[in-house]
Amino acid sequence: MKYGKLFNPLQTPQTMPIPGSNQVRNSAGAFVWTLDRWAVLDRFLILGSESGTYYASPRALTHENVSNVLGLIADHGEKVVERICEVSQAGRAAKNDAAVFTLAICASLGNDATRMAALNALPNVCRTGTHLFLFAELCNGLRGWGRGLRRAIGNWYNAKPTDDLEYQAIKYKQREGWSHRDLLRLAHPVPATDTHKALYKWIVDGEQIEPLAQVEAMIRLQKSESAQDAAETIRLSRLPREAVPTELLKDAAVWDALLDQMPMTAMIRNLATMTRVGLLAPGSAAAAKVMKELRNVDRLRRARVHPMALLLAQRTYASGHGFKGSGRWVPVQSVVDALDEAFYKAFVNVEPTGLRYLLGVDVSGSMAWSVGDSGVSACEIATAMAMVTIATEEAVTPMAFSDEFRPLPLSKRMRLDDALGHTRNQNFGATDCALPMKFALQNRLKTDVFVVYTDNETWIGDIHPAQALEKYRQAMGIDARLIVVAATATEFSIADPNDAGMLDVVGFDASVPAVMRQFIVG
Repeated sequence: MKYGKLFNPLQTPQTMPIPGSNQVRNSAGAFVWTLDRWAVLDRFLILGSESGTYYASPRALTHENVSNVLGLIADHGEKVVERICEVSQAGRAAKNDAAVFTLAICASLGNDATRMAALNALPNVCRTGTHLFLFAELCNGLRGWGRGLRRAIGNWYNAKPTDDLEYQAIKYKQREGWSHRDLLRLAHPVPATDTHKALYKWIVDGEQIEPLAQVEAMIRLQKSESAQDAAETIRLSRLPREAVPTELLKDAAVWDALLDQMPMTAMIRNLATMTRVGLLAPGSAAAAKVMKELRNVDRLRRARVHPMALLLAQRTYASGHGFKGSGRWVPVQSVVDALDEAFYKAFVNVEPTGLRYLLGVDVSGSMAWSVGDSGVSACEIATAMAMVTIATEEAVTPMAFSDEFRPLPLSKRMRLDDALGHTRNQNFGATDCALPMKFALQNRLKTDVFVVYTDNETWIGDIHPAQALEKYRQAMGIDARLIVVAATATEFSIADPNDAGMLDVVGFDASVPAVMRQFIVG
């Protein structure tokens, strides 16, 4: 009997590997499965590593991911470039930085074919001046400025229509210690057209050899004597906020003009400022316009607005103060509601499955870690993703867990910021990712689908999550499925890769609910 308690292949403590498995030790000291190299790449491209995790510093986590990237590009460099383009162009990540960084690694440390593929892919991944400057700075630290890199930079400029390029030159003047002037002087591109030539001349030397409409409008704007004059110039020439002198950005009339043609992502970022200057107010025309834009599903998708950007905007705007405490405003409630609605609309419309769900939101201490520099914790993102399922399905049991179970009082009538309040700053205890399955079995809760939102740093349980799922299946006679939604860019997973009833999901982009549904219904 003692030996039977000491060794049981159907119930193994998480601090020991399941007998016969190829589990590895996670950062918390327990045993889990490791993802294949391509899945690790996906996690890095989509989630990034700039904030690290509760257990791993940003430097350590980045080194782990770079090591994986280097191993992949040594064998499949061109395929890595294809994957970078796919993730970046589809808007899978909330930020493009990890994709730009990985492309710079391919362009610097890959073989000849990989470097060429990466440089050719530059316009597909670095779509704005900000991305281009980041790529230049990264390459500057990874390689020299050879002919291939100079040619790729020059092609980036020549391939853009001059109207777009003129807008880029005005909007993204300087980032990461680089300017368009710096890059053009390094690349020396032969201008594709006479207008390109005139634009390059203005960027490098500040001279206009032929009229450039937006440049001239920007010069007029700098000389504006009143906010009304500035607003008229902005409307006529569709100038971006970056072209407006700082002193004019305190005027509501200027922001009203900017709002007329403001890109969706810029509008979302500037909601607080427009409220602070008095443009957005209850019942105002500007507030009505903002609400209309946020409810436009087509515009949200064309602008590649990531759900996480809307989550951050809703959370910050509703709070009435900035993430770092700077700036205060009184939020317009109708705008808060529109942001809440936009979050759900950002996801691909999914038909309900009609099945029974148990959602396990990991609220252990490690889930308090901020994702990137957003100020939004992994736990809050998990709560928001759980709300998407709750809004879609009828039979859903949400729960919060760490080393114990807690009911999570979420409902489809609840607004997003209220839902986040149930898990914000509620992170406690160690992690046992087997608890959702154990709870369902103990309470004879009929469940078709378990969804666990976690960083996979489980360690404290007396049974592995995969074993707990199998035990539930056998006892309840239900072929239940498990979906594990990863919150951090580690290589670990609690999902058994040999079990077709388990799925790993990375990230929180618009397609996630549809992917989950496809898996659930077979």
